[in-house]
Amino acid sequence: MTNRLRTEIQEDEAEENLIVEEKPAKEISDNFFTQLFSKGILSTEKATSALPFVMYVALLGMIYIGNMHLAEKTIRDIDNITKEVKERGWDYKTAKAEMAFKSTLTEVAKRADTLGVRQSVEPPQKITVKEEDQDGN
Repeated sequence: MTNRLRTEIQEDEAEENLIVEEKPAKEISDNFFTQLFSKGILSTEKATSALPFVMYVALLGMIYIGNMHLAEKTIRDIDNITKEVKERGWDYKTAKAEMAFKSTLTEVAKRADTLGVRQSVEPPQKITVKEEDQDGN
């Protein structure tokens, strides 16, 4: 019985060995990229040793891009403030011209007329006081 069992086990193992066949390795075409990464120009060790530098360069790139966005936003803000300053300057000049117009004599007279105050048509008279002599005369 033992021989029979051993032969069955050996036959099962032989069948398993027959079933499992190794697939042939795929041949990699010999192009620029395969030569670059496998022929010693760039190897896995070199790539992993250069990884900190690549990350540093990527960080500098992100900082550069962020700085450019910030600069463009600042330029847009400066343009908006410049426009607002010009507009406020125009408002100031308009208000100053209006005030100068409203403070003219005719405009003041028109506004005072509504309050009942009128401009006199007669020229002003000069009041003179005669001094008396010291003797009482």
